[in-house]
Amino acid sequence: MPSHAQTLHDKLNELRLRFVEQLPERLQAITQQWQQSQASCEARARLAPDLHRFFHSLKGTGRSLGFERLAALAEQGEKLLTSTSAQAHIAPMMDTLLGKLRQEQANLLKQKNQATTHGSSATVELPATALRAGNHRQRLIYLCDDEPEQVSQLLHHLRCFGHEAYHFEDTQTFFNAVLTRRPDAIIMDVQFPQGKTAGPETLASLNKLTGERLPAIVLSSSGDFGSRLSAVRAGCSGYFIKPVKPLEIMLALDKLTAEPDDEPLRVLVVDDEPEAAGYHAALLERAGMITQQAHSPAQAFVTLERFNPDLMLVDMYMPVCSGEELATIVRQQPEYVGLPIIYLSGETDSQKQLTAMNAGVEGFITKPVIPDDLVAAVTLRAERLRHLRALMTQDSMTGLYNHSTTTDLINRTLAQAYRDDTHHAMAMLDIDHFKDINDTYGHLAGDQVIITLAHMLKTRFRTSDIIGRYGGEEFVILMKNVTLDIATRLIERLRQDFEQVDFHAGDARFNCTFSAGISDFPRHPSTETLRVSADQALYRAKSQGRNQLVINTEADALDDQ
Repeated sequence: MPSHAQTLHDKLNELRLRFVEQLPERLQAITQQWQQSQASCEARARLAPDLHRFFHSLKGTGRSLGFERLAALAEQGEKLLTSTSAQAHIAPMMDTLLGKLRQEQANLLKQKNQATTHGSSATVELPATALRAGNHRQRLIYLCDDEPEQVSQLLHHLRCFGHEAYHFEDTQTFFNAVLTRRPDAIIMDVQFPQGKTAGPETLASLNKLTGERLPAIVLSSSGDFGSRLSAVRAGCSGYFIKPVKPLEIMLALDKLTAEPDDEPLRVLVVDDEPEAAGYHAALLERAGMITQQAHSPAQAFVTLERFNPDLMLVDMYMPVCSGEELATIVRQQPEYVGLPIIYLSGETDSQKQLTAMNAGVEGFITKPVIPDDLVAAVTLRAERLRHLRALMTQDSMTGLYNHSTTTDLINRTLAQAYRDDTHHAMAMLDIDHFKDINDTYGHLAGDQVIITLAHMLKTRFRTSDIIGRYGGEEFVILMKNVTLDIATRLIERLRQDFEQVDFHAGDARFNCTFSAGISDFPRHPSTETLRVSADQALYRAKSQGRNQLVINTEADALDDQ
């Protein structure tokens, strides 16, 4: 297996080659702009920013990739444009400089197969743990700041939240680290010894080289316009003035790195003509959706529960049972009251269309369909249902599952566990002295504590685990396919990290703790016995002094379920 340094070497070589290959086109474009700028004072004023930006960018990127001569020539161009004394003779001097740049570009093209000999020797070694496959909600965060004392607390909180966090004191080492392994997010200072906006400029160079925008937020000791503008131009999504409150950064990172709901929409296509059903299904599948076809209303009714669609696309005229009748039958089932239904039909009579929609369908599309219209109609209504489902199943404050949804999911998981003979563990968590927090620091501070613990739970546990807010300051986690020992270590590590998180309420700073009880399945063989056992352990943890966890290892009889 290649070393990290070798991986960096290969990546740098690839980027240098790409940079050299793009250089002729860039030089040709800037030469044309320079010539255009000499036509008039107006043209000179209009094109001056573009000319300056080119030389500035070429200098920074060339230096980052180790093309020192190229960077030095670009720096001469940058100075030439800004020098007042050189303006009288700038035309011949610039022509000469552009000629030197073209010559250097020609030399680099000849040597492009050996471009790595021009490279920087700086490399970065990341620990082997950085390559492990873990919870995909855990984030890899790079923090680049040359004031270590300013960021030590932030690094501590990043790690408490379960993120991988690495600190770099200079932009070059940071630059190489990004090429070695792309982070999920970047926290970047603005000013470094290389320049007042060297941080955002480094980000801009990376964005240009990699061809993608790196998610980033800025920390700065200054909020001046120039610094903020450089951050915006580098594509940064947030700007924070030091000293920062770590929890504010955590929330910004969560928003910045939130994964889109990329689960494909699921559509049940009901049409008694298989060719028509297949055609409409193909249009939707081409748009990235998952489809299931049913060629009779009875088959659709059976498929509904098994497939669990986000929307039904129903032919209005079918033998035995019309689309309107099928829609009425579906609407009589409480679990499908909100399921979007769209009719497909050759019917063009608007009055008949309106009458058919009395069954509570959301739309009517006339055959033959316009593919884009079909996709748009299905997407709009199906995504709206998903949003409504999320509102019904999630706790509004934390985004975790609410009490009823958590119980339902645990019931389903344990039913499957009996068939698969798997082991699970449940933890009940309760924030200690929560009423005192609200009374002392206010309800906004209490909400901050609840939201923070919820974020830590989401980043520390897998998406396959069931994490719910059981009520107030109490949380439940069902950890799937883990032993009691592993579950205990996970919760204990979380407890230790949570008590080190700093909370702020105005000028006051405080810390919080939680108590926990753990039980396991199949020792406790039902949702209720599993919950009661964990709750009993939690009560003992509270009564024994709080800020601790207790394990319930007393077995329940199987016939007690």
